[in-house]
Amino acid sequence: MKIALAQLNPTVGDLNGNLEKLRINLAEISQTGVDLVIFPELFMIGYPPRDLLDRNSFIERCEATLEKLVKLSTLYPNIAILVGTITRCRLERGKKLYNSAVLIENGKTLFTQHKSLLPAYDVFDENRYFEPAGEIEIYPFKNEILGISICEDAWNEADAPLPHLYKKNPLVQLSKAGATLLINLSASPYYLGKEKLRLEILARQSRHLKLPMLMVNQVGGNDELIFDGCSLALNCQGEVISEAVQFNEEILSIDSDELKRAAPSLTGLATAPDPMEQLEKALILGIRDYFNKCGFKQTIIGLSGGIDSALTCALAVKALGADNVWGITMPSPYSSGGSVEDSRILAENLGIRFNIVPINTLYQNYLDNLEPLFAGRPMDLAEENIQARIRGNLLMAIANKYGRLLLATGNKSEMAIGYCTLYGDMSGGLAPISDLPKGLVYELSHHINQENIIIPPATLTKEPSAELRPDQKDQDSLPPYELLDRVLTLYIDEGHDALTIADRENFPLKTVSEIISAVNRNEYKRRQAPPGLKVTSKAFGSGRRMPIAARF
Repeated sequence: MKIALAQLNPTVGDLNGNLEKLRINLAEISQTGVDLVIFPELFMIGYPPRDLLDRNSFIERCEATLEKLVKLSTLYPNIAILVGTITRCRLERGKKLYNSAVLIENGKTLFTQHKSLLPAYDVFDENRYFEPAGEIEIYPFKNEILGISICEDAWNEADAPLPHLYKKNPLVQLSKAGATLLINLSASPYYLGKEKLRLEILARQSRHLKLPMLMVNQVGGNDELIFDGCSLALNCQGEVISEAVQFNEEILSIDSDELKRAAPSLTGLATAPDPMEQLEKALILGIRDYFNKCGFKQTIIGLSGGIDSALTCALAVKALGADNVWGITMPSPYSSGGSVEDSRILAENLGIRFNIVPINTLYQNYLDNLEPLFAGRPMDLAEENIQARIRGNLLMAIANKYGRLLLATGNKSEMAIGYCTLYGDMSGGLAPISDLPKGLVYELSHHINQENIIIPPATLTKEPSAELRPDQKDQDSLPPYELLDRVLTLYIDEGHDALTIADRENFPLKTVSEIISAVNRNEYKRRQAPPGLKVTSKAFGSGRRMPIAARF
């Protein structure tokens, strides 16, 4: 049996667009003699659909789209289509929907398998919408007996380093029922190292059950989530027979007979071998899809001469093209000449439009108007933050006038401890690097400069500074970024307390406690931040839901 894994990029809610993408690819696949084509989890509606699933009108449109697909299948009577979508749950009690895999052939629905394991951790919230499968069944097709599962159904095995263990393993149940081929429809989001974890878990399952496995994963960006693809074909020993490219659409064809053989001699997986290459591709894909799917083509970025805005701008050019990126630097009385010059050099290296808009006069006007109210009080953060808010206002005004989307440039270290200004540098419609700790910002920036010098060397070597007061340096207010980032990882990603972190790393307990206190008291800022692209195992946003008004 010849099988095609359709690793494609759906748009959430775009039922007609997703159906058309399926139709175009099905027409091409039909020329290759394929017996079965498999699409990712919830492909027909895009993942994650979130509260669209609460709208009856949307559910009805989903059902109508599925009916269109069933009719479409009559044009290709020799190809069966296995696709992810929603179906109604008819139980008297429980959720009203299933997350389903539907097998269609020549105008008929042959078989439907619902998702059993509904994740409710990190960015996942599936038990909010879906009822788990009541039965797990197999289906004979051609010369195989299909054991169909959906994403999380394949992730419950003893050695998985995950924060959950379910009471059942659907793949074991499919094996015991007599499946000869395991198929998994996925919408598995990316973070650094996720593709290796995913492969290890699926390979162990395949090896343990002595069954071949096919996994087709969604690719593309949807809001803050990036899906990397990496669809797989594994033999009975859990060896990779074939793998789709990472971060791109691809149709991966495989003959079921190949799954019964030893793996070919491969030089390695199709995934990018360099983590920084992976990270760059992920962020470029996330930015591009965010703009395309939100209806924007052009961006504007405030350039400070610093590393964060430089990296954000470089990524934006790679994602959108130089003609669609506009950089503006806005020097204040405390901006160094080097910062303006470094911004200009960056813009020249990237070939983007560039303007200098000084804010000295505006800043002085603010101070003059506030002087009667601020009289007798020393200058402090209030005056410093005025500069950031003037810049934010100007950038938003230009973005509105020209129909562009402003990109925020803050990194994860700053977002974590509140070293950022509401309605200032936090302004924007997307924060592409907000899940990159400062150290990772430097690492990725050096990677981008490997082939050609894009980010000015001075930007990479200067001490980080917000330049909101004379001779200001980040380290005046913050511990060294190496220490800060390590504490943030242990606290945010791994959940350790201050005493554990201090003992484990031999850090001063007072410093660790101050960092954690800063993280906790700045939750209100992060709640108002633009969405950021998730590239680590624990990002701010939908995967980290902390109270604001709390003491802990």
